[in-house]
Amino acid sequence: MMPYERFEAWKVAHQLALEIYRITAQWPATERYQLTAQTRRAALSIPTNIAEGAAKRGPREFRRYLDIARGSLSELSYLLLFSKDIGVLNDQIFQNLTELRTKVGRLTWGLYSSLDPRRLPT
Repeated sequence: MMPYERFEAWKVAHQLALEIYRITAQWPATERYQLTAQTRRAALSIPTNIAEGAAKRGPREFRRYLDIARGSLSELSYLLLFSKDIGVLNDQIFQNLTELRTKVGRLTWGLYSSLDPRRLPT
């Protein structure tokens, strides 16, 4: 079991989740149980899966959880685009979140790649 807090991917994903929660708190009440809830779930799933994967027994299992985190990141990407397109999210906030989301994606992919069984010492 590795402490998830040491992974830069988790740290930045945690920042992204916090930012999503802060921003979605300002969204219309009519979206509370649909778009707001789904966006928050997708954002929270990313650092949660990194943390859960870090507690697993080996790199193969950890990679599976990182795959789930990457899927949630893709889901979040679409939800942010949709939110911008319907006018709930302004262009500047969308751009800022996209940059943070892209950073999380790079870091998560880097962590995933570093756990490739072919690259691990035997």
